[in-house]
This record gives sequence, C-alpha cells and structure tokens, in this order.
Amino acid sequence: MKKAFLLFAATLFSVATFAQGTWNVDKAHSHLTFTITHLAVSDVDGTFRDFEASIVTTKPDFSDAKVSFTAKTASVNTGADQRDAHLKSADFFDAAKYPTLTFASTSIKPAGSNHYTVNGNLTLGAVTKPVTFDLWYRGTITNPMTKAPDAGFQVTGTVKRSDFNFGSKFGSPMLGDEVAFKASGEFGKAN
Repeated sequence: MKKAFLLFAATLFSVATFAQGTWNVDKAHSHLTFTITHLAVSDVDGTFRDFEASIVTTKPDFSDAKVSFTAKTASVNTGADQRDAHLKSADFFDAAKYPTLTFASTSIKPAGSNHYTVNGNLTLGAVTKPVTFDLWYRGTITNPMTKAPDAGFQVTGTVKRSDFNFGSKFGSPMLGDEVAFKASGEFGKAN
C-alpha cells in the first residue's frame, strides 16, 4: 500500500512539474497572421516572418502563464512587394525607426476549459496600449521526433489601429480600423 501511494505521489509530482518553466516558440511550426479590411469590401491578410515568443509558467495547466512576443516589423509579408514596402515605411510600421512590435502579458484569467483571457501591453511604434486576447491551450505532448515536451497554443484578438496612430493617413473606408490577429504555435520546453 505504501509503495502504491509513493508511486501515485511521484506521478502527481512529475505531472505537476512537467509544464513548469520556460517554453520557447518553434518558429517552423508557428505563425502570426493579421487581417484588415480594404475599401470596405475585401480583406487583406499578412504575416510576420521574423518573430520570437516565450511562455513562462509554474502550473501544469499554464493558468499562470506569462506570455511575451516580439516581431520584426521589416519582416511583414502580405504577398505583394509594393504593399509590403509601403507597410515598412513611415506611413505604417516605420520599420527603420521602430524595428519591433512587442506584446507582454500582465494577467491571465480562466475563460473555460483550456481557454484563457490574456491581458497585456502591446507596443506598436511609439505607442504602448493595454490589449486583451483570447488564448486556447491546445495541450502538451511528447514530440515523437525530439522526445521532448511540446505545447500548443492559439491566440486570437482584435485591436484598433487608431489606438496606435497606425496608418493614420488612411482612414475608413480605405482601411478598416480593426485589425484581427491570430497566432498559432508550438512551444518547446527549455532545458
């Protein structure tokens, strides 16, 4: 009986400590996309090719996670070279002056099974504002290739570009004010 209890306690301890620590994004299996309405009749999608993200947690369900994200603004890609060059200019990202956009979480709250509301600060250009995103923790597995733990997450949300003075020369209906974000990623546990 004592051996069974010790085995049970050891199993609980290993499950509880499995998620604890720092998790870094696997960029080959992750992406950040955004969508904005153009001329009130179509959507334009884009992504950032160069980014970093990490999650730090002490709980196995990631319910106390601290999320941070950085993207290089010059890596913006919408599939159109001319548009991408314009987005990198001072009219929008001003990538030469502001080479990164960043997000750092300030709190996380449960919002259903494996779903959370994440509050944090988004910095875009010279402006930092509080924003709220939805986070879905998709689970943790042992990666069959690396034999190391991998966790999956999806973050969605919408921000108003007017809150960040982003593209202020281009009002509605030229460009919609709301920009929808979706980030999906695999994170590997750091050693």
